[in-house]
This record gives sequence, structure tokens and C-alpha cells, in this order.
Amino acid sequence: MQSSSLEFLTSLVSAPSPSGFEQPVARLYREYATPFADGVTTDVAGNVVAVLNPDASMKVMLAGHMDEIGFIIHHIGDDGLLHFSAIGGHDSTTPMGQRVWVHGRERVTGVVGRKAIHLLDPEELKEKPKMKDLWIDIGASSREEAEAIVQLGDVVTYQYEFQTLLGGRATARAFDNKAGLFVVAEALRLLREEGGLHPEVGVHAVGTVQEEIGSRGAQVAAFGIAPQSGIAVDMGHAIDYPDVSKAQHGQFDIGKGPGIDRGANTNPVVFDLLTQAAREEGIPYQVHVTAGATPTDAKAMQVNRGGMATALLNVPLRYMHTPCEVLSLKDLEASARLLAAYCRRITPDTDFTPR
Repeated sequence: MQSSSLEFLTSLVSAPSPSGFEQPVARLYREYATPFADGVTTDVAGNVVAVLNPDASMKVMLAGHMDEIGFIIHHIGDDGLLHFSAIGGHDSTTPMGQRVWVHGRERVTGVVGRKAIHLLDPEELKEKPKMKDLWIDIGASSREEAEAIVQLGDVVTYQYEFQTLLGGRATARAFDNKAGLFVVAEALRLLREEGGLHPEVGVHAVGTVQEEIGSRGAQVAAFGIAPQSGIAVDMGHAIDYPDVSKAQHGQFDIGKGPGIDRGANTNPVVFDLLTQAAREEGIPYQVHVTAGATPTDAKAMQVNRGGMATALLNVPLRYMHTPCEVLSLKDLEASARLLAAYCRRITPDTDFTPR
């Protein structure tokens, strides 16, 4: 991976962007995409659209959501402790004992506290903690002291940044879905720098908002753009670790390329074009099976207007929705190459109607 691309990925995962508060990541995406795009716009929902060939009648939408899971402060106690609600899907055991960033008037460190194990009664020890039993301690000893820094509605993210692992792998919080946004941006860069896109095909590379709470941004962006085809890039559950049944969930490994989703959410013409592109260009890929609609931007895009020919590209990810998600950097590069290869195979005459 070239150094400027790795620097962009690192900056994305470091920037806070819980659903509804995506502006720091949106700024980074606009800055990175501008040199490669014919135009970059932001809509009223906060989606950022970088486009090649904006006047083309055949339109392809590439979507990577900018938001991440996080927390939001809903109460400040008289003792200065902060009580919070979850943004997106969390396992309530994960926040306990974690250091977090509270993004208030200034960014301050907090720790997620709970009654110490020594003070739990036997019944409490048997139960999984609930989010309401946790709080954030920023060191304030009164409401007034806390409110000098923190307001109701301020958001919170884990204090985990990008780090490389062995074997070309990396860990960070919020690879879901900063990594997907990165793939979309890199595909745009490849199309600009290497060419091959039909001049009458427009590529609309969208950083979407609020996917973690229902793909609201993708719905808005798809309606505004009105593309004929769209591909959402998101994270898929890698299960190449103990105690997960491949017979139940299917084989899906990190380091073996992106997963091209096959199922009701994927148009069969788009699936064929993606797999053909991967084979012809020597891009590793896996088939990822989903029986019904996926809980991703692809679902919102598919039912836009009179219907869109969609697909979902899954980047294999371990430990999703934790502070230490793990992926392969090679999978990210392969995903970007595959997106660009797909776009190059679209012409103004491409018919996405299943036959």
C-alpha cells in the first residue's frame, strides 16, 4: 500500500464519527478525494459525494459509510460522572474498564467504570452487566466541573488507534466502516490515475452517514443521485478463529480477498460482472452468502426509486464492533481494485435486468 493511502486510512480510523456526528471523517474524505474527482459535494444529510463524469446518464454509486459505533452522553451526575447511551450495536461487556475519548468542548480522557467485582453480590456476578450499570469517569468531582468540559449530547469513542500486526494485518477501532470508505476512495483514485472508465459512465463515490442506525444516509444519497447500479462496501464477519461453525456461517477468511455477496441483496448481473472482473484481473475474492436482505447500505440502495442493481462487497473483519477489529491490508487493496475493475466494465448500454 502506498504511503499516502496508508496515511489516509490511519487518519480515518483516528477521527471520531459516531452516527450523526460524521463531520470529522467527512472533512478528511473531501480533502482526499478532491484531487481525483471532477467534483465533490455534501448534501443536507451529510453524505459526501465525489464524482467522475458527473454528466453521464449511466451512473454507478459506490458507498462506504463514514459513521462508527460509539456512545452519547445523556446525563451528568452531581458527582461529575457521565451516564451514556449506545450509538449502534454494542456488547455491554466490551466497554467495561476501557479508556475512552469524550469529545466535549475539548477532547478529554475518560474511563468506563462499574462497581468493582469485590462489591458485586452473588446474583450480580451471574448476570451480564447492562449499559445502564456503567458510567464514564473523567476525573470531575461535581456536575459543575464536568459541565465546564462536557455537554449533554457529546459523543464518546474508544481510545484505540491504528496499529499494524504481523502478516500484513492491522488493528484499530472503527474499521467498520472507515475501511469501507477507504476502499471507495481508493477505487476512485485508481479510476482517475489508471483510466479505463467509459466517458459516458459516471462514478459517484459516496461517503454515507448513519448506516449504523439504519442506512439513512444511503437512502438519501441514492434518491438524489438516481444511479442504475450501486455497490456498498462494508465489513463481513471473518470466522477463521475458534468456536465459530463454518457449517452454520460459511467459510470466510481474512487475507483471501473481499467477499462478493450472493443472495437476494445482490443483482445477478452485477454478481457476474464482479466475479468476471476478479477472474480476468487476477484479484482474489470469496463468495459470501446472505440468505435475505443485508443490514447494510446495499439494502437501502436496492429499493431506491424504481430499483437499483446492487451488490455488497464484504471486507473480512475479525472482532466486529469491538475496539480491536482486525483485517488484512491486502484485502483492502484487492477490494479497491475490484471496485475499479467493475466500474470499467460498465457501458451506457449495460442491461442489469435479470433474465
